[in-house]
Amino acid sequence: MIDIKSDAALEAMREAGRVVAVALAAVRTEAAIGVSLGDLDEVAHEVLRKAGARSPFLNYHPSFAPTPFPAVICASVNDVIVHGIPDGYRLADGDLVSIDFGAELDGWTGDAAISFIVGTPDPADEALIESTEKALAAGIAAAAEGARLGDISHAIGTLAHGAGYGVPAGFGGHGIGRHMHEDPHVPNEGKAGRGMRLRHGLVLAIEPMLMAGGGSHYEVAPDGWALKTVDGTRAAHAEHTVAITRDGPRILTLP
Repeated sequence: MIDIKSDAALEAMREAGRVVAVALAAVRTEAAIGVSLGDLDEVAHEVLRKAGARSPFLNYHPSFAPTPFPAVICASVNDVIVHGIPDGYRLADGDLVSIDFGAELDGWTGDAAISFIVGTPDPADEALIESTEKALAAGIAAAAEGARLGDISHAIGTLAHGAGYGVPAGFGGHGIGRHMHEDPHVPNEGKAGRGMRLRHGLVLAIEPMLMAGGGSHYEVAPDGWALKTVDGTRAAHAEHTVAITRDGPRILTLP
């Protein structure tokens, strides 16, 4: 079922989005050579505690996963596309890191993701991240009242494939509100002019995931959570929670 939010609900979701933005900025600041992924998870957890918010990630247990998710961030490094579990791995020079984070505040949820490089950047990784961010921007620009859901998918996929990158099959964004995952699913590739009509009050988590090696195939790590590129090449992820409004798309997870 599609849940259309009131203007008051959008304002409440904006407050949850601020918590998300603060946490992602804090994690980005602390991420450095030698810092563990577990340390970054604790940084984000502290932001939640200070805000009086809870994590929609912690103990989340979808049907595809063998165990509940054990952390408040997804920390995906290098060839991990999404859903990386933060552990004792310590960041090394040149690592490409994607952090996905959500917060629930007063019953409303925000969700966003960033990708960045620790230490010395590889130009190829910089280009991958830049294209992922451009794909996100293209998807957001297409999220106009009266447009179709497929317009968002088409904008993301066209930019990704045009830059020579792959998109993991079947994965994309989603509706968001009282729950982290709501209808509709937002594919990262598709045909313009197809799908449901976008209405004022619809809120979507738009999240392109790009793979440097191209293609659409991926593999699941032994933990049953992390998705990895099949050829070991790198991946990047970017996401914002976006409201469809009469005045244009409104990003709810900006600082």
